[in-house]
Amino acid sequence: MGNLNWLVQHRRLYTYTYDHDFTSFAEGRVIPHAIYDLQLNTGFINLGISHDTSEFACDSLRQWWYTRGRYDYPQATSILILCDSGGSNSCRHYIFKQDLQQLADELGLKIREAHYLPYCSKYNSIEHRLFPHITRACQSVVFSRLDTVKELMARTKTKQGLSVIVNVIDKAYSTGRKATDHFMHNMPIIFDDFLPQWNYRAVAQC
Repeated sequence: MGNLNWLVQHRRLYTYTYDHDFTSFAEGRVIPHAIYDLQLNTGFINLGISHDTSEFACDSLRQWWYTRGRYDYPQATSILILCDSGGSNSCRHYIFKQDLQQLADELGLKIREAHYLPYCSKYNSIEHRLFPHITRACQSVVFSRLDTVKELMARTKTKQGLSVIVNVIDKAYSTGRKATDHFMHNMPIIFDDFLPQWNYRAVAQC
């Protein structure tokens, strides 16, 4: 988004846009949060327009469960999530654990979190089986409208059967949230004996 400069070189057309370094020139923002189902080879992407927070990450998982998860896995009693260690689902932030526990209570499920260790996210299947194909579907296009992002990402597919569902979450999220004292003192999160910092469970309390 922002001013565009066009350069023709070697019969190829390149598009330059202001991005991370010039966010003040942008007219909006798009924050993709993706869930990839290894078994069904299906991607579910939620596009946020506010901030990439732990609340947004849990809302994304909530949206997937109510839209697809409970229908694809009607007998499920637990969810296993493999994810990176930083960002909105950081293993270091207790606010993510608090939001995750609230989600587990709402869904009545056990949510098991297994974080990839720092610098090991390259082994995450989503990096190899979903993101490259989304990038290919969106290449050479300037994201000037939210609908354009949604339509292009939804077209992502492969000969191996990958399909992608795209949803928009237009909720405004607050930054700087902290876990409550009550949660910190009575935290029901169950940490594994092996690498507890990166492996733990949120078990429904009701």
